[in-house]
This record gives sequence, C-alpha cells and structure tokens, in this order.
Amino acid sequence: MALLKNIRIFEKASTDPTLHSLIMQHKSRSESVLFQNNLIATLSEVETQNLLKDYTRVLDAYACLGVLAVNTPKNETVNFLILVTACVSVGKLPDFEVHKITRVSCVSLRNCPTDAQLVSEIQKLLMSEIFYFARTSDDKPYDLTVSVQNAHSGKSRDNRFFWNRGLHRLFGQFGVPANDWLVYAICGGAKACVISRLSAERAGTRFNVRGANDDGKVANFCETEQIIYLDDAVTSFLQTRGSVPLFWEQPGLQIGSHRIKMSRGFEASSHAFVRHLKMMKSLYGSVAIVNLLGCKEGEQVLSKSYRDHHRDRSRLCSDVPYVEFDYHTECPGGNPARLPDLLQKIRDYIGRCGYFVAFSSSRASPENDQLRRQHSSQTGVVRTNCVDCLDRTNAVQTVFGIELMLHNQLESLGLSSEQLAKRFSDAFREMWLQNGDSVSRIYAGTGALGGGRSKIKDAARTGSRTIQNNFLDSSKQEAMDLLIHNSTLRGDLASRASALLPKSFLHLPPRQLSYLLASHEEFTDVTPARVFVGTWNVNGGKHFRSLAHRDASLRDWLVNLPEISRTSAPNCIHSEADFSQPVDFYAIGFEEMVDLNASNIVNASSTNKRLWAEELQKTLGNDGSQRYILLTSVQLVGVCLYVFVRHGISQYIREVGTASVKTGMKGTAGNKGGVAIRFVYHNTSLAFVCSHFAAGQSNYKERNADFAQIYQRLTFQMGRTLAQHDYVFWCGDFNYRINLGRERVLQCIAENNWDELRKHDQLNDQRRQGLVFANFHEGHTTFAPTYKYDLFSDEFDSSEKCRVPAYTDRVLWARNSSGKLTGPGKLLMYNRAELKISDHRPVACLLEIEVSRENRARRNALYEAHLNAIGPPDGTVIARVTNTDYFDDASLDFLIELFGNCGRILLVRLKADSALFTYAEGVSALRAVQVRPL
Repeated sequence: MALLKNIRIFEKASTDPTLHSLIMQHKSRSESVLFQNNLIATLSEVETQNLLKDYTRVLDAYACLGVLAVNTPKNETVNFLILVTACVSVGKLPDFEVHKITRVSCVSLRNCPTDAQLVSEIQKLLMSEIFYFARTSDDKPYDLTVSVQNAHSGKSRDNRFFWNRGLHRLFGQFGVPANDWLVYAICGGAKACVISRLSAERAGTRFNVRGANDDGKVANFCETEQIIYLDDAVTSFLQTRGSVPLFWEQPGLQIGSHRIKMSRGFEASSHAFVRHLKMMKSLYGSVAIVNLLGCKEGEQVLSKSYRDHHRDRSRLCSDVPYVEFDYHTECPGGNPARLPDLLQKIRDYIGRCGYFVAFSSSRASPENDQLRRQHSSQTGVVRTNCVDCLDRTNAVQTVFGIELMLHNQLESLGLSSEQLAKRFSDAFREMWLQNGDSVSRIYAGTGALGGGRSKIKDAARTGSRTIQNNFLDSSKQEAMDLLIHNSTLRGDLASRASALLPKSFLHLPPRQLSYLLASHEEFTDVTPARVFVGTWNVNGGKHFRSLAHRDASLRDWLVNLPEISRTSAPNCIHSEADFSQPVDFYAIGFEEMVDLNASNIVNASSTNKRLWAEELQKTLGNDGSQRYILLTSVQLVGVCLYVFVRHGISQYIREVGTASVKTGMKGTAGNKGGVAIRFVYHNTSLAFVCSHFAAGQSNYKERNADFAQIYQRLTFQMGRTLAQHDYVFWCGDFNYRINLGRERVLQCIAENNWDELRKHDQLNDQRRQGLVFANFHEGHTTFAPTYKYDLFSDEFDSSEKCRVPAYTDRVLWARNSSGKLTGPGKLLMYNRAELKISDHRPVACLLEIEVSRENRARRNALYEAHLNAIGPPDGTVIARVTNTDYFDDASLDFLIELFGNCGRILLVRLKADSALFTYAEGVSALRAVQVRPL
C-alpha cells in the first residue's frame, strides 16, 4: 500500500506572532494539534471543528519530524514545524516499509516571510537523501533506530541513532504524545535488507569531526545490519564501524596528503578509549577490533597509538581481539586477493558471536528449535575502522557479511541450495555497495571509492571530496549540530550552561535553565587548584642541546623555583605559601621556538616542539611523588604552548580545545601572534594564552593592537571566546619596554629599585590608562628585567644596539566568573629563573585558584523543587466551580479577567464542572485563588 499524505496543515495567519497559529491533523486521528505562540496543545474533535472555521488549509505532508528552534540574528527564537513533503520507498518488509526523505517543508510558527532563510541549510541537509523513516502497514510510525534483535527483545528507541530526537522535545514538554504524531528518522543507508544507522552522538563531516569526545563517543559511528526475512521468520547480522577512539584531528587544508595530528597527549586520551570500549561491551556484548590503517604518513602514528592503548589496558582489553590489516598494502587498488588472510584471523570470533534468528510459533520444528538455541542472539560485534571508516571499511564489512555469515543466515531459514545462495550473494553485494555510497555521502559528500568502480569515477569523486570537505562542509556541519541539538543556547549562557550542567540539562526550557544557572551556588562546592604558568623566549631554540646547557636544569624553572625563591628572592613569593602541595596544571609557553625566517613563517617545523615536549615530560616526571601527563599543545610558527595536568585529575577534564591568531604583517603572518588552550575542569572553565607581540622600543601601540586582535579573534569550538571563561591566564613575550635610559635602568637594577622600574614600565602604563589587559592581574615584578642578555651570561646586551633592559616576559590572569568563587586567586610566586641559553630569562607564576564542583544530589533536588514551584510546563490552570447554579457567561468573563492578570490566556476549555485556562507560558505568580459567586 502506497504511503499517503495523511498530514494536513491549517493556518490562521496573523501579523502578530502571538496570534498566528497552525493546526495539524492526521486523517486517521480524531484529535489535532494546535501550535501558537510557542505552545503546543492537543485539541479534541469538537474543539478542532469549532476552530477550523477560521483556518485555511495550506499544506499536506507524508510525515512530521517535529519542531525545530532557531535563533535569529536579533537573538529571537523562531520555531519551525518540519514536514516531509516528498519521499520514496526503498523497501517493503513484513512489518514495515522504509522511506527515504527527498523533500521537506519548514513552516515558521510566527508567519514571517524572511524566516525561510534561517533554515535554508537545515532544509538542504534534510533533503540530501540520507534520512529515512518507516511506517507500519496500518500507518503508524515504526522505530528504525533499533536493530531487529533489540526490537524482538522488547527494546525501543536507541537514542544514538535517533536524529530528530531534539525535534520531538517540545511535544514532550507540553504533554503531547509525540508517538502519535511524529516519525523517528535515522541518518544512514537503507536498502532492504541492509540498513545502516549513523550515530547522532558525535555527528559531523569528514575533516570537522574526527576521533572521540570526552564521553568516548566517536565520529562516523555506524551500526550496519544485514537482514533476511522469510515469511514470519527473520535473521540479522550486525557490524559496527567508527573512528579510532582517541583524540586526533586533521587540521588545515587537506589536499593529497592528509596530515593526522594527535590533539591530546597519549595518557590524556586513555579515558576516552576506556569509556568507548566499556560502552561497546555494554551495548553489544563482546567486541573485536579490526584496524585497517596503513603505515604511511600520519596513519602509522594513529595506528600505533591505538595499538598501544589496547596493549596498556590489558584488564579491559584482555577479551577484545585486536587485528591489524594494512588494507592499502595488502589489497593494492582494492584487489581482494589477500582478504582471506584477514578472514582467517577473524573467522573464529565471528563464528562464536553468531547471528540473530527468530521464528514464529507456527514455524516450530526440531531443526528450528536447535537453531534458536544455537543462534537465537548475536553475542558480540566486530568493530572495523580505517581513517574515514568509509571505503576500506565498507569493503571489509561486505566480505564479513557475505563470506562469513550470509550462508549461515540462509541455512537457518532452510535456504541452502547453491543457486539460491548465489542469487542472495549477488543481491547483497550490490546492497553493500549502495550502503557504502549512502554512508560516504553523509560523511564525505560523495559516494564511496573502490568497490570495483572505474578509476575515472573514483578520481572524479576524489576531486569532489577535496572541494566539499575543505570548503563546503562547515555549513553542513552547522546544520547537523542544529538538527541534533535543537538548542537556541548561544554566547555566554551556552558557555556557562555547558560548564555547570550535564548535557541532559542543556535542553531545558530557557526559564528553567536560567534559574539553575542563577542558583548554581546552591549545588556547587568550591575546591582549590594550583596553576603554574611559565613563559620563555628561547631565541630560536638553537642552544637546546648545547654543551653550555649541561649545568642548567629546567627543574630550576618548573619545579624548584619556589624553594629557590624562598632563600634568594623572598619578595617574589607569598609569605605564607605552602609549596608542599602539588601543582595541578602546568601551562608552559615558548616564543621563538624556531627561527622566525621566511621558510618557518610559511611552514614551521614541528621538530623543536616535539623535542621540547619530551624534555618537559622528562623534567616534570622526575618528581617521584607526582606524575604529569601532556594534555595538549598548540604551535603557531615560533609561539608554542603546552598544558600538562596531574595524572589523577585528567578524568575530570573535558571540552579541550585549541586556537591561534596571527598578528604579524597585519594578521597574515604567524611570526607574531598568539595560541590558546582551553578546557573545563569539574565545572570551571580555564583558558591559557601564550603570545608574542610586536617588537621595538616605541611600538607600544602596535603591541596594544596585537593584544586586542588576539583577545577578540581567539575563538574555540562552538564559538566560545576568552571572555566566556571563568579564568584566563596569559603569558608570553609581550615586548613592552621601560621608558628610561639604559644607564638609569642599570642603576635601578643594581639598587634593587623595582618600584622605579615598574613606574616606567610600558605595560603598567598602558594598563593604568585602561588600554590593554583590562581587568587582568599581575604580581609585582620584584626581580630584574628578563631581556636582553648576552648568551650564557649575566651581562645585559653588550652589542652595538645596547638595548635597554626590559620586562618583556610576563604572566597575567583574569577571573570572569562570580558567585562562590571569591577574588582572582592567591598569587604564591612570581619570579624569573636563571637559565642562560637564551637572550631572555624564563618567568614563572604560581597561583592557587578556586574551582566549582557540582553536587549532583543537591542539583537534582533543587531542580525538582523548582519544577514543583513553577507548575506544569504548559501553564494550564483549572478553575473548578462548586456551585454551578451561579455559573453563567458573566461568571466566565469574570474568570477570564481575573486569570488574564497572570498571563496571556491562549485557550479556554469548558468542562462539566470546571474551566481550563491554558497560558502561552508557565504561570509562576499564580497561587490558589478562591472565586466567590457573584
């Protein structure tokens, strides 16, 4: 039976958005749904007929996906009803028919002609023929998000693959049963009987989303099911694919050679790897890993890291087989001649896991009973990956499905003839090819490569991918994020909510969310944390391994400086500081890590960055009482920043991000600029910046401009800015000089006259005028200037230029949050270290700050109390009349006027003994009201 347009939309147009309304009807239902002023209500058949007289029929549709909320440039929220107006059937099965969405209409609920442009990208995404829904023979929604095995066991709604889940949310908030009106859309491929479900938990496009997130969810995770129906029997075999569950990315323009960067240190990736493997085991039983990465370029680094994590987690992975198969080397040009070697390695595991088969009672037989006992459930899955989890992965999954399992599935249904098996094999091979194309179009923008296609077609698709992935995917990524999250949170509110609340709370109505954020002090506790921030201009790093460095130790800068300062420079430390407490975070910035020559400005070498990371790790790891792991690092030509964290706290860190801004040559070159690292620790957001400003004795205005550019232009994921962080720590070679003559400066140094130097310091002067680093804090510079020295000497510049000594190397910090966090933090030390291999001395700042940590029990109790106080989300008030003899039109008018003072009444329903007043917004000011008869 063909799918009919059973959804009808009626409109009552009004230029007043609060009066404009829609009614949605379904031909098989007597009720309807009213949409008005951001409220949804179910209307009875009588109410519908009474209202429809004022409405005009404007649209018919096959299905409704739900309501999407979008922000306007003026920060207004507009709701859109998303309707499927064209679709094609891709297969009819005994229980349901699967349809591919080909066209949607996005109907604004406020009747503004210009609203269409707000959803153009989301409409384009939904019409890209990658979304599917299903309906039963009696025209009810069928849930494609669950596998056949889970459906037979009574499970429903797998939120991982429920792409329009956010569009269902508004129905639930107003108590309208979404199951009666909306369908469940999956993103993937569907060709009966191969169905792929792409996870919405870390969705995105090829170069925008890679690897894992902090929860262990991975990019391009896809569950593919090979299904065979025969009368009232069914059998299925499930496989999964997904990005390598570590933190990695492919930054920059990707043409030809695809560079891979590990975006976090090895140990800092462990929690994501562990969470992903635990999740896989909980969902599928046992797991086997098939890694198809090669030995070329960055794939080797990624593959080795994957292998090492599997090896190091012996307790977790002892029962997780790990198989490496370099597909490009073993199968050049896609030639499957060597695939039997891989099949031999995985055959026994797949045989043990089995497949799912179910028979109805009418097909009971001894043979079927034996099969049911042996293979009634699939007890594990193979998890296959390459870089993109597209072409190579699909080729291998096809072989697993057809060569290792199809024969068993057919045999379980009594279909064992060779001729029939050949026909099924050919049919499924074509389905797997089309499945590969569908999944590839979602992630890479084109069909899959290889699979027996012509080299000319593959070359054309490769070119299309390059253009699509590098230049066109950003808008597609934004549309995916909007569809999945369906959240209008933006700016500071989004940043605060993300730091203070779990993801499940981010979809609350704005009023409830704002209440929780305003009350965060009631469910958070304050805990101390120690932060070390250091900066050093290493003059090109030329003397990193110099013999002259043999007597110098980085420990004198990074570890021992507080104790050294206690004896040699007591003015540089807090008199009551307890340095026995460990440092929680090390943020270490370098400037001029490489020579600032033309070749490095165009393409800076990362060799020095790697060598310094190894040296820093060795230095911080020498303390037997504490161990530190590299969280992440970021480099912009000569500016480089590392963040190390104490080993025991890495599991409480999330949302790590990096960013950089060029300021050299008017923002086009990276010889000057800044880099930044941000993350959330417990419920407090921290950002670290390292920068190198313009040089020159008198160029303080240029330095001010460099600061302003970096502060304004540094943007992290989800548009987060520096101003949206609780703490910002900023270090670097700022190049601000001292406005005194050289001899006077040298005299002040000899006399330890630090007050005079601070008075004439350019940075201090510009800060006093409010021109730079507003609201930042800095310790007193009670130490000698850090620039410029003769190499390996205590003598200031003796060259022809005889530069005036200056405090070019600084550390400042700011606190932007409010509430329980009192003050900017305690400065424990601010000093320089005596390392002489550069013309600058390194500087260090040690701080103790306060961070917020949520108490889940108190948060949940506060939320429940708030819900009870504000009443139902749809703002419905029941007025019950105790003496119906006195209830007439005048009484009703009186009630309307009375309740109208509490909010705008949207709908009045008269019942036998009461009147229901439904408000456009929840009514919190209303309390029990006794109405006496007139």
